[in-house]
Amino acid sequence: MISPRRHIERHRTDRIGWLRAAVLGANDGIVSTASLLVGVAAASASQQNILVTGVAGLVAGAMSMAAGEYVSVHSQADTEKADLSREQTELDADPISEHHELTAIYVARGLEPTLARQVAEQLMTHDALGAHARDELGISDALSARPVQAALASAASFAVGAVLPLAVTAIAPEKGMIFWVAATSLVFLAALGYTAAKVGGAKPVLGAWRVTFWGALAMAITAGVGALFGTAV
Repeated sequence: MISPRRHIERHRTDRIGWLRAAVLGANDGIVSTASLLVGVAAASASQQNILVTGVAGLVAGAMSMAAGEYVSVHSQADTEKADLSREQTELDADPISEHHELTAIYVARGLEPTLARQVAEQLMTHDALGAHARDELGISDALSARPVQAALASAASFAVGAVLPLAVTAIAPEKGMIFWVAATSLVFLAALGYTAAKVGGAKPVLGAWRVTFWGALAMAITAGVGALFGTAV
């Protein structure tokens, strides 16, 4: 007898944690650093001063992204841990009510009441807390908070993103620096948006357009502020 071929599915939900942090970091690295460079250049600063400002922005931004991601994601992890602890207490105190609660969830999803009770009973026998965490609280291994992973991914991706406009600033002619930094940064942003959407299974063109639009807006506003202060000085 020929055994049936195993059906293999490839989903992208396991990438959500690091992908979100990496895209956010790279996008912020390109946008904030390019905007900073364009703004300072618009204020008629020298190329050396612009580079020093950009490097300082890279270091400060990477550390800020790491700290911010760690704190925010750790808060999520603490909330998940507290909810799981509370759920375990409820399971120990009143398992029958928790069984009824899980059954009602499965009935609401379309199972017949009898089958829903059987499914709830078997899942709770196997792993009661895991069943309630997944189906009642919406907590799963794929989507659970990972503070250190998010912090490292954000800091590294910010630094990589920030290096791109910095490299352009170092080699671009001083006279046309604003144009070169802005134009190449928009290309970098479009490539980032396209790639991130592709990896995440979304529409690449839409992702590229969304990231590029907001990046262009940020650089335009910063350049205007830099030109204003440069003129005032």
